[in-house]
Amino acid sequence: MEIIKKYFPNLSAIQLEKFGKLGALYNEWNQKINVISRKDINELYTRHVLHSLGIAKFCSFSPGTSIIDVGTGGGFPGIPLAIMFPNCQFHLIDSISKKITVVNAIANNLELTNVKGEQARIQDIKLKYDFIISRAVTAFPTFVEMSKHVVKTKNINSISNGILYLKGGDFSNELKSFKNNCSVIELTDFFNEDFFETKKLIHLSI
Repeated sequence: MEIIKKYFPNLSAIQLEKFGKLGALYNEWNQKINVISRKDINELYTRHVLHSLGIAKFCSFSPGTSIIDVGTGGGFPGIPLAIMFPNCQFHLIDSISKKITVVNAIANNLELTNVKGEQARIQDIKLKYDFIISRAVTAFPTFVEMSKHVVKTKNINSISNGILYLKGGDFSNELKSFKNNCSVIELTDFFNEDFFETKKLIHLSI
């Protein structure tokens, strides 16, 4: 939890309380439904919570922004961002029902009224959103093709509507066809832990 306060020193008391509860909640749920690997659960705040909040370091969502988290797993990056931006609406989807069970249980425990978890595939979603967020569920071109239909055309934020995609490693080949409307942000610009050395955030304008 201290690592969150290190990089986000201006959190409200309510936000600090909610972030503080995440460790115990995920440990409890992970014993019932394995949504986080055993080696990662002890590094929850660095490898999952802070990693998710790399998006919050890059941009601050305007109140009223709508965001869909595709392939959310146990709720990342959606739940940490929902705590950070309580005036935005988050729709967290995953094709695996037991993961959505965990998402909704944690959202309810934290009283995150701006979070809706649903078992669904992005290809079947008809609603429109300002942003799509995700943590590397597939190759980037594939992800763009299957999800871009849900992005709204009207912008209400300082950055253009589109995809915010957290990804690690070398994926330069995946971005060749997106050079004109894509930017890559190194998470080491924000965080100095070793874990982030190869972690990046892709912002694709749509």
